[in-house]
Amino acid sequence: MAEVFYVGVDVGTASVRAALVTREGLLKTTAEEPITIWKPQPEHYVQSSTEIWQKCCSVVKVGSSLDQIRGVGFDATCSLVVLDESFQPVPVTQEGDPQKNVVMWMDHRAAEQADRITNTGHRVLSRVGGVMSQEMQPPKLLWLKENLKDSCWDKAAHFFDLPDFLSWKATGSTTRSLCTLVCKWTYCPPGGWDPSFWISVGLEDLLENNFSKIGSATCSPGSPLAGGLTPQAAADLGLNPGTAVGASLIDAHAGGLGVIGADVQGFDLPCEGWPITSRMVIVCGTSTCHMAISEQPRFVPGVWGPYLSAMVPDLWLNEGGQSATGRLIDHIVKGHAAYAQLQEQANQRSAHSANIYSYLNSHLAQMAGSPPAVDLLGSSLHVWPDFHGNRSPLADPTLKGMVIGLPLSQTVDDLARLYLATLQALALGTRHILDSVKEAGCDIRTLFLCGGLSKNLLFVQIQANATGMWSLPVVLPDQSEAVLVGAAILGACASQDYEAIEVQSHTHLFLFSFHSFYDRKYKVFLQLFSHQREYQALMKHQ
Repeated sequence: MAEVFYVGVDVGTASVRAALVTREGLLKTTAEEPITIWKPQPEHYVQSSTEIWQKCCSVVKVGSSLDQIRGVGFDATCSLVVLDESFQPVPVTQEGDPQKNVVMWMDHRAAEQADRITNTGHRVLSRVGGVMSQEMQPPKLLWLKENLKDSCWDKAAHFFDLPDFLSWKATGSTTRSLCTLVCKWTYCPPGGWDPSFWISVGLEDLLENNFSKIGSATCSPGSPLAGGLTPQAAADLGLNPGTAVGASLIDAHAGGLGVIGADVQGFDLPCEGWPITSRMVIVCGTSTCHMAISEQPRFVPGVWGPYLSAMVPDLWLNEGGQSATGRLIDHIVKGHAAYAQLQEQANQRSAHSANIYSYLNSHLAQMAGSPPAVDLLGSSLHVWPDFHGNRSPLADPTLKGMVIGLPLSQTVDDLARLYLATLQALALGTRHILDSVKEAGCDIRTLFLCGGLSKNLLFVQIQANATGMWSLPVVLPDQSEAVLVGAAILGACASQDYEAIEVQSHTHLFLFSFHSFYDRKYKVFLQLFSHQREYQALMKHQ
């Protein structure tokens, strides 16, 4: 029998990637292309759906017989795509360039609209932790209506989440994935849309024609979309017409799907022998998502969900997260006065282009005298990491970053310590989220990490150390590209090879240490938040 493959396409914040994945969940080939991000105003981040689709076509390079490709799956960031009645791009910026028709997930222009939606107290808010995030679609839609009515809102006929745009582009089907609609649009199966919500927030026009602008038909992720690849899409992608296409996933949820059901038998993990509801997946990249599933709905203040069938069919998903992780680390490191010196030292060590984070990790080990003592270098330097607001569990986009303990010097050693303190703060943010979900009754026994940041082993080890109070080991997959595997699983499901991909065992285990150190540092972490609130209150007094 000829070997078969599945194509996974992942549209992240700054790049498009594709992989050819085997029946066993192994990556045969991968490709990547950058995509453009425009920032026309502060807190505005936009992209082009035309460019994104072109890059999807560019990275799908099949090195096998087309008849061996059984299915295609797409995942993407939860960005908002706007098209007109003819499915042409509609501008989402004041300048009116129609090619700039995607409001990115990290676009925070709709803060005031999100606050107004929260203040309605509508019942749908109970499924988003009680607070409407400006990263979700309703406040972005309301902003477009209130600020770009003539140039955008009145011309728009289709509002897609980016993952659903990709599956539409591939198949011509406007059926939306439950992943996107449930997680980012307030859709709740089996009842569906709640008309009273849209009326209460001033978006009653979306009720027209059975909600056709935002989705009349839905299906579970991985469901086969009628007809498969259209002839045009097949020509664009270099695949056979009719190739099965699975309903899409948000990128983080694809990573979750790629690891949460992995076989861990024989690795003596706390979750062994327990259902997958005992696992939390942490998908860490530009931002981070912390995802746990349960058989019964669990309402967690400040944590999104419970969402039914948003990642795993018939199970409820709770999703915590941090709005800036990889992006925050880059901001801290590349904005430091010693960054140029750091680059020079790293390049001297390597004949090729050096990875500055690998160099920083080894530099910290040299400073500490041994790798296990690295954590202690952060004893007197503390970071509150919400430079882009808090997604979970405080659900407060107005929070800002804080750094306590900066010296007057700006050496590479100082940069390394600040980098370390940032990694520690992000790990303590994970602990903060874990506190919340455990208090709500989630029995989490093991953490599974994937995403770009999971390739930074110091980041992973500090995640394990900081959450050690829960005795939760951190596990990495054999396959480092879990998001691409998750996207390919969608194609496997759509091809009806339902058990075609068996996700490989997880063998890289990170145990925890430094209990008392991180207990103390966590107390400082929580006090930083308390102090920020106190300072805000003080400055409000006239």
